[in-house]
Amino acid sequence: MQSHHKIERRKSRQIRVGRVAVGGDAPIAIQTMTNTDTEDVAATVAQIRAAVKAGADIVRVSVPTMDAARAFGLIKKEVGYVPLVADIHFNYRVGLEAAKQGADCLRINPGNIGNDKKVSEVVACARDHGIPIRIGVNAGSLEADLQEKYGEPNSDALVESALRHIEILKRHNFEDFKVSLKASEIFMTVEAYRKLAKLIDQPLHLGITEAGGLRSGAVKSSIGLGMLLADGIGDTVRISLAADPIEEVKVGWDILKSLHIRNRGINLVACPSCSRQNFDVVKVVAELESRFEEIDEPLDLAVIGCVVNGPGEAREAAIGVAGGRPNSIYVDGSIQHKFKNEDLVDRLEALVREKLAARKAAKEAANG
Repeated sequence: MQSHHKIERRKSRQIRVGRVAVGGDAPIAIQTMTNTDTEDVAATVAQIRAAVKAGADIVRVSVPTMDAARAFGLIKKEVGYVPLVADIHFNYRVGLEAAKQGADCLRINPGNIGNDKKVSEVVACARDHGIPIRIGVNAGSLEADLQEKYGEPNSDALVESALRHIEILKRHNFEDFKVSLKASEIFMTVEAYRKLAKLIDQPLHLGITEAGGLRSGAVKSSIGLGMLLADGIGDTVRISLAADPIEEVKVGWDILKSLHIRNRGINLVACPSCSRQNFDVVKVVAELESRFEEIDEPLDLAVIGCVVNGPGEAREAAIGVAGGRPNSIYVDGSIQHKFKNEDLVDRLEALVREKLAARKAAKEAANG
């Protein structure tokens, strides 16, 4: 079922994080962050590769020490094609080293790294390496005077903190930056982004910080980011979950797919299943999802357990099944096959792979 809802995106200046453009008319980029020990190069590289396979456009790596910065250089050599953001806090020398070691972006708050001389050095270094900076404001680490002024974190405090950091970069004529304003409270976060979106033209990096475990964090992130993305605000997203970074990437894609912002992989439309079902919908969907993990070509597949909503949904999808005895299989809107329950998963998988192969062949033929 095609939605005709078109999101009007906020116009923002475009920056580049390695080979990925962020802002302007570039697709909204999905990020995650490694949670391995950065000095364990092999483990970090493996996790970065897995995140990219799951669909991450950009990966952030924490670089707390000089040793970590040197390890970062080795990591970058292994995964040179992946845009890597070096996450730096307080120690500007580590930031300089990370840039030298090939970082594609520095996440560093200019207000936290000390005097103007240090800031000038970081900005000059980013300029020399042609890399942007991300300002990351977080409700959990607001400046003491702002905490005192506002009594507790709120959206105005987040915006004021961001504007201070932005002011420092602008004073150094540095415009290639993006900003995030994260809180674990949804309304505070959404209000802060809406306010800042009107004040600057740089790209915005969205996230609800410390959102929680896999389920509750996915829900909070979906609501908060959904409100902003539907408003056209946001150029890159990170779903912060106390879970495997690969799950963050998957949830990010699910959010963008549900708003028709980006497409990737098999979009499974499935009924919640009830006693009308003719086959075990939950089991079939779980099995198909695990078989289609590596597919990144977009395709709509409908799996509906009975004849009430089945035919309508199955007709709309590229491939669809409506439960019955036997089950009716729709391809491009009409019934083409009848499959028994015991063959259902294997035959559906074969149909999906055939369709993708045919598409690929047609595309190659068209490109000569």
